[in-house]
Amino acid sequence: MSKALSQISRSPFMRWNEGRRLPPWFTQPTFTMYNGRTDPVEHVNHFNQRMVVHSKNEALMCRVFPSSFGPMAMTWFDGLRAGSIDSFKELTQAFGSRFITCNRIPRPLASLLSLSMKEGETLKTYSDRYWKMFNEIDGDFDDVSIGTFKLGLPTEHGSRKSLTGKPITCIR
Repeated sequence: MSKALSQISRSPFMRWNEGRRLPPWFTQPTFTMYNGRTDPVEHVNHFNQRMVVHSKNEALMCRVFPSSFGPMAMTWFDGLRAGSIDSFKELTQAFGSRFITCNRIPRPLASLLSLSMKEGETLKTYSDRYWKMFNEIDGDFDDVSIGTFKLGLPTEHGSRKSLTGKPITCIR
């Protein structure tokens, strides 16, 4: 146990950041805790958004970032070599490299084009599934998405007839 406590008491930050205290005026925002299973890029982005007013304070960013880690990420952080991190950029790159397998991969447009309403599925369920998929696709496909949503509905469905009668030009 003493070896484990010794390991976590060593800071992975370089000397310039070692022993720096948080400013007395600093109020830490609430973060979404990183659980080791979600996209690390999204987590860093969320952290940066919450800390935007402090983004120029390198030491503060480095010191506060680990407070957004859940147990799995804290285990990784505690295992970093003493003095191995020199900047917030290095810290986030190391974090992203460690949890790269959790990166969100954008879905191809084909996954949206092949979506259709299942037999017995409600319009709400189909719509939720469709727009969830739409949001997982990178790119500007608004014009395609409206048409494929309609085509995914069965030909006899009342909503399809209603949607085909009215030209829809915007999904927002």
